Amino acid sequence: MNNTKTRKKLQITFQSDISFPEEESAGRSKEKAEASEQSGSKGRIWEFMAIATIPIVLVFGNSMLVPVLPEMQRQLEISKFQSSLIISLFSLAAGLFIPVIGYLSDRFGRKKIIIPALIVYGGAGVLAGFGAIWNSYAVIIAARAIQGMAAAGTAPIAMALVGDLYKGGTESKALGLIEASNGVGKVLSPIIGSLLVLIVWYASFFAFPVFCALSLLAVMFLIKEPKLGEKQPLKSYIHKIGQIFRKKGSWLITSFFAGSLGLFILFGVLFYLSNTLEEAPYNIDGVLKGAVLAIPLLGMVITSYTTGSLIKKKGLLIRWLMNIGLIMMTLALAATIFFFKNIYVFIGLLTVSSIGTGLLLPCLNTMITGAVQKSERGMITSLYNSLRFLGVAFGPPLFGWMMDISDRVVFITVSSLSLVTLGLVFFMIKPPRQIS
Repeated sequence: MNNTKTRKKLQITFQSDISFPEEESAGRSKEKAEASEQSGSKGRIWEFMAIATIPIVLVFGNSMLVPVLPEMQRQLEISKFQSSLIISLFSLAAGLFIPVIGYLSDRFGRKKIIIPALIVYGGAGVLAGFGAIWNSYAVIIAARAIQGMAAAGTAPIAMALVGDLYKGGTESKALGLIEASNGVGKVLSPIIGSLLVLIVWYASFFAFPVFCALSLLAVMFLIKEPKLGEKQPLKSYIHKIGQIFRKKGSWLITSFFAGSLGLFILFGVLFYLSNTLEEAPYNIDGVLKGAVLAIPLLGMVITSYTTGSLIKKKGLLIRWLMNIGLIMMTLALAATIFFFKNIYVFIGLLTVSSIGTGLLLPCLNTMITGAVQKSERGMITSLYNSLRFLGVAFGPPLFGWMMDISDRVVFITVSSLSLVTLGLVFFMIKPPRQIS
């Protein structure tokens, strides 16, 4: 019998410490990608901060003067109507001039508009300050009109710039930041204005150039604008804008109306609350009044930023949040018809309404900037912002007129307008599951 011998092979594996070029390059690529992502994230934070300064400066230009108006009336011996023009003329000039600036930004670039606008904005503040020193109401009014025209080239163009710089969830987050920054400006500006008037009543005019200079430096050195596409002839440009409204006009116009109404109500109810706090039995004025007015605004600021961070171009979520926001506004404003005399409940209800506004506006901003190509974005966002400015401009005077009739008329009117807007938004704005 033959013995069969099984031979076992000894398996030896060698591991080399030498890296092959392919493996080494793959490792380096991964490291570079990680480093690039980290540095990009850090760079984006600085860009976000620079963009946030633009709406803050815009809001300071108007809201910081509100506490100054009573003293201005006394010093210049002007009427309440004349002092109100200091605010209204600024907003009206901006609202009318924004579409022109929007076209120019589409043609020449966003930064080429924002930078000169900030320079003129600050310079007109200095002119208004000297007008106050010279006791010249005419110089102040002229300077404020110039400031309004320059303001048209700030926050409205920043919204278009965000659409150029970012895509997807990052764009929504940046647009939420713009809305939140706008709210932060509204919170801080009455308090800063009240403090500056303690130095001298026209100190706010000379404070504008300081804020403008800081924003100007941030925009110049921290934001890198992408290259412009080919310049379109004016006729072709207008034709494309017309095509956009023919295809998307029903929901775009509804969005414009909803955004304008949101700010009309916000500024109107703040005007109402401001007047209520100054009357007996509250007699709250100055910095303390600014702090109370900041409560509903703070609700809007936090909600705006959170909403912008969450929606990430998700159409279904955007639709839900817009309708929820308008439901909150409608119910809160309807409840004020019965509770406006209880100041604590009243402020609570206004805060709920402001949170609803904070849900609505970032969603509208995301849809409107995503609705058009880069080459027409400046005009579309400018038309939207123009109506928002007009909402801000007409809010306080119309609320003042309604207050002379009846307090209940004020809240019956605004709750009814909110309900109508809810119906329009529910039936007219139906975004796709993913907004482009």
